[in-house]
Amino acid sequence: MQLQHKMGKALSRWRSERCASIANAVWFATLLGVMAGLDYLSGDTFLHGFIWLVPPFAATLSILLLLPQSPIAQPIPVIVGSSLGAGIGSLAAIAVHGPVFAVASAAATLLILSRLRVYHPPGVALSMYPLLLYPGHLFPVVVVLPFTVIAVTSSALLSRRFASWPRYPIPLDAPATRGEKPPP
Repeated sequence: MQLQHKMGKALSRWRSERCASIANAVWFATLLGVMAGLDYLSGDTFLHGFIWLVPPFAATLSILLLLPQSPIAQPIPVIVGSSLGAGIGSLAAIAVHGPVFAVASAAATLLILSRLRVYHPPGVALSMYPLLLYPGHLFPVVVVLPFTVIAVTSSALLSRRFASWPRYPIPLDAPATRGEKPPP
């Protein structure tokens, strides 16, 4: 009986609060579809040689939709954390490749992003990507930066346009989240 009570309590406290809507899923699929299209259409152009559709982008979009008020979902951690994570991995990929170095890159990125207060979990994953799949040295600037700017901007605009869209980002005049001191 006590185990059943604890399971019920865990289910009520540890589950997600938000549910994605059909409109959210369309936005999600559209942004990822554009990246898939770029992968397909890049051919022999300047865009060729870059990997456009990467799993951490789906994680970023999920965070923007389902955890929009979280510190990891705010524009600076999403854009800077993702781009910096990809940049750390790309710099390392100039000299080394492989899973062991990808793990080292992820650990270093975790430390750096958290110390800079721009932690975004997909940014850690993006730091491993260049060491495993060789997406090109300009990957952080040509692929990650534009994607994150578009994701954040479109989420913010949709938030203002549609009442059913999750409110994003946290207003600058909102009170600080727990563990942070309010501005003077």
